Amino acid sequence: MHEANPQRDGISRRTVLAAGLTAGAALALGVGASSAVAGTGAAADWFAAPARSVRPRFRWWWPDGLVDPDEIAREIDQIADAGFGGVEIAAVHHSIKDKSVLDTAHHGWGSRPWRDGVEAALRRAARRGLTVDLTLGPSWPVAVPGLTPDDDAAAKELAHGRALLTGGSTYQGPVPPPVHAAAAGVTRQQLLAVQAVRVEPANSTRKETGLDPDSVQDLTATVTDSTLTWTAPDGGDWVLISYWVRGSGQQPESGPHSAPAAYAVDHFSPAGTTAVTSYWQDHLLTPSLRRLLRAGGSFFEDSVELETDGLTWTPQLPEAFEKHTGRPLLPYLPALVLDNSNQVFAFEAQFTRQIRHDFWETVSGLFNRNHLTALRDWAHSLGMTLRSQPYGLQTDAIASAAILDIPEGESLGFKNLDDYRCLAGGRDMAGRTVLSCEAGAYNGSAYSTTWDRFLRTMGGAYAAGVNQTVVHGFSYATAPGVNWPGFAAFSPYNGTAGYGESWGPRQPTWRHVEDISGYLGRVHQVLQTGTARADVAVFRQTGYTATGIGASWFTATGVPLGLTHQFLSGPLLDLPSATVSDGRLAPDGPAYKALFVEGDFFYGSTPTLAVEDARKILALAEGGLPVVLFGAFDQALTPGVPDQGETDRLRDILARLLTLPHVVRVTDKAAVGDALAGLGVSADVRHATASTLLNAHRVTADADFYYLCNGKHAETVKPPVAAIDHDVTLRRTHGGRTVPYLLDPWTGEAVRLARYTEDGADITLRVTLQPGQTTIVALGRPGLFGDHHGTSAHAEATDADAVLFTERGLTLRARTAGTWTTRLSQGRTATTRTPAVPAPITPARWELEVEDWYPGPDATRTEHVRRSVTLETLRPWSQIPELADSAGIGRYRTTVTLPAGWTSSHGSELELGQVSDTFRVSVNGRRLPAADRLHPVVDLGPFLRRGENTLEIEVATPLINRLRVAQPTVFGGVARQDHGLVGPVRLVPYVQAVVR
Repeated sequence: MHEANPQRDGISRRTVLAAGLTAGAALALGVGASSAVAGTGAAADWFAAPARSVRPRFRWWWPDGLVDPDEIAREIDQIADAGFGGVEIAAVHHSIKDKSVLDTAHHGWGSRPWRDGVEAALRRAARRGLTVDLTLGPSWPVAVPGLTPDDDAAAKELAHGRALLTGGSTYQGPVPPPVHAAAAGVTRQQLLAVQAVRVEPANSTRKETGLDPDSVQDLTATVTDSTLTWTAPDGGDWVLISYWVRGSGQQPESGPHSAPAAYAVDHFSPAGTTAVTSYWQDHLLTPSLRRLLRAGGSFFEDSVELETDGLTWTPQLPEAFEKHTGRPLLPYLPALVLDNSNQVFAFEAQFTRQIRHDFWETVSGLFNRNHLTALRDWAHSLGMTLRSQPYGLQTDAIASAAILDIPEGESLGFKNLDDYRCLAGGRDMAGRTVLSCEAGAYNGSAYSTTWDRFLRTMGGAYAAGVNQTVVHGFSYATAPGVNWPGFAAFSPYNGTAGYGESWGPRQPTWRHVEDISGYLGRVHQVLQTGTARADVAVFRQTGYTATGIGASWFTATGVPLGLTHQFLSGPLLDLPSATVSDGRLAPDGPAYKALFVEGDFFYGSTPTLAVEDARKILALAEGGLPVVLFGAFDQALTPGVPDQGETDRLRDILARLLTLPHVVRVTDKAAVGDALAGLGVSADVRHATASTLLNAHRVTADADFYYLCNGKHAETVKPPVAAIDHDVTLRRTHGGRTVPYLLDPWTGEAVRLARYTEDGADITLRVTLQPGQTTIVALGRPGLFGDHHGTSAHAEATDADAVLFTERGLTLRARTAGTWTTRLSQGRTATTRTPAVPAPITPARWELEVEDWYPGPDATRTEHVRRSVTLETLRPWSQIPELADSAGIGRYRTTVTLPAGWTSSHGSELELGQVSDTFRVSVNGRRLPAADRLHPVVDLGPFLRRGENTLEIEVATPLINRLRVAQPTVFGGVARQDHGLVGPVRLVPYVQAVVR
């Protein structure tokens, strides 16, 4: 890829390929990009060129089966050529208002053309080394063509009817019908029960009618020919409640997708799952498709968005509830029924909470057992895996994550990094590797999404456990009636700009997308290697996620201090990994140093524990695990309705727990940190003051890998993230001699750091990161990444701008002439002099050539119009009259003159300032490697020479400014955006000298 270049000052051309490291992270960490010695060992190659299997993927949106196999193969090539690792084929076409143009009778999901398209994708992907995933049904939720809402396998709801009676009055007539009519297509409904319950105003809430649980009467047996006669006892008001089981009638999003139409399946019964697998077996899995699927890949299920007017239901629930709790379900139904997601009735508050907990715990068990486990096992029988977003209902998604081959979250629905940490806990306790993310969906941002925004979004998610990115998304080229630049799954959306983004060659930034895919692939490579480590496990009585609810002390205080945590729920304590060794929970996995238990946030922060969970926690503590209880756990309650004496048994167990020397109970949130410290629990990543630095730690047999990101740990954090510049201490888990390396995910370079201090197992270095910026530090044996410095002395301190290793040895860098002192790890102090350095240079004039993109002769073709502009001052295109509505690719050129005193010891950084969106830099006709998009500072290294030098910055923009005028009815409401090279742009020269 790169041509050879004569060495200057002992610095090879390949050495300077770590462009962009010298500013921010690299300078502070003690390494300059233009002096970094590129690794040549296996570890260096492993990082520089990540395998296809870890590279980012696309959610690939098809207009059902209205696809052409040749175009499918062409798009696989486009995705592969851009450096991505796979696709997920999904039937999504919310942008098409008139679905009849899709011809679902002949080209629907699952039709022959759809199957031909899938086979074409699989064949081409096999040639290109890509992975193809398939959604389990058309769109979401999972549905089966030909299933009717009345079928046993179809999704069900429990609808309710009601009638109010005064004491002593008589009801005579039909059983109260459901308060909402059935959905279209539902023709049958079955009466489950009729009850009479006395109204108890003391139990009422702002939205719920209070009832007396002791007054519940079952009137079902008195119903004759669908009529009921019943007289209410004197005293107080009564309510008659009828319960009706019927199909929900839900179809997958934005249908129809097939002919016959598809209806959502029951996600809690074996019948619902069998309907899915049988349809695949009988209608889709041709012999050729079966053979192609053996290449690997996943079946995928999106978030569980079951929609009903009543309560999500399955006919197995009464039996399953009684088996789970030992109590019948029907007497508790009044506290469970829903009306458009709103609770209708309530008993006493605590009792109601306990009933609802027991119910949803039962539903969770059915979902995890009959749906996820069954689908996973079926996928395995075909040589596939199951990837799923196991949330959307009030079920234990933490436990679900431990079942799945690949759990997945989403950047759109997750408002707090703790949502990812819930899924990461399940993944890591189960010994799995990947936590995926549906990444970069933004409402109203179609064709205006920048990769800058995407990277800021994902930076924190990676610190929270994500290590696979499924980019949202890549749209198939065309569909009937669409406008330029082609079919887009979500735009227009309700007549306006919809969800972003439709990436691909239709986007000017596709010109540079290999830089993005390379960056993401290297981050994934590191974060999928070895074993994830976390400092503390937070026990969650109710394992929901996608809630935005974090851990009280850790989210607000622990994370800014460097502590990492994951969430566990009760079922994870039954996994084989739930053992303790040397005070660590799951010692061969995340190796948690402590377990933290607090009140249940989803039920009024009540301090609760199930008796069985309390017993397991006691056993872990007796095995040496430190435990911190936050709240009134001396008066703890069971989360569900207690059996006789169960609360006393719980409190007895907790009393025994609290007698252990390494178990602490605190009642003040501010005391949590001291409690952990008193138990000897400290973070693997530490800094003296609170910071927006986020981290993820993974351990291999050879090294510790630390991913560091300057990002927001929760959407509620105020003020916005600012730049950070402070010391960070990293813990080495390997014995023996290890040294720190900086791994640049933008260039693939791995270089030994030259400035740090050591104290036993700790290494302390300086970290400077701009908002959203990331870096990776590896602590490994000398030479791991093929460097030639072995155990050479390093700098512990210097008053120069930076100190780094070059091929000539330890070298310092300065931006001015001077005499510099460097304290070396050998104990001596070296003095180094540097000559004069030219002052920073601000280019005075730019020639801008623009490739302006316009709609072409049809929806998938683009016209390019060339424009030339001379700029005395850099401005966004929106402020340049000739370019105000332009979108495309601009090439900025300028000439800078360096003085005659410029020598081989000089170099310069190029500060680009504000630039949007993607960019590449060339110097004197040589293109430099990718630079950090979130900190656009590029080390020009030896490419500069005395006299005239030509700089070129190629910038690609989103399409939005052109679409605003090309399609004003859809995009005209979007404000004109500022793109292009805005600056300020400066060359900041430096000089380097060997430290002797």
